[in-house]
Amino acid sequence: MSRACELTAKAVLYGNNVSHANNKTRRRFLPNLVNVTLISEALNQNVRLRISANALRSVEHRGGLDAFLMKADNTELSQRARLLKKQITKKLAEQQAA
Repeated sequence: MSRACELTAKAVLYGNNVSHANNKTRRRFLPNLVNVTLISEALNQNVRLRISANALRSVEHRGGLDAFLMKADNTELSQRARLLKKQITKKLAEQQAA
């Protein structure tokens, strides 16, 4: 499993530990990933995702998973999130037509 957020594509960054003597050693900055279950109102089902804590705040700020995915760019989303967005778009189009 990769260490990347499924919604925001936030992933591992690399840098240096710099000591007082200015010695540099490589280090990794890991994203704060959490396993969450989010509810999709359009699909009426629960979705388990591995997202960053920052993405979780963004989802809540935008008004839920459906609103976040509709506004998100497809290049940032994981394969599962893109499939979910496609399903939500299709379901919302059906509801609009009815």
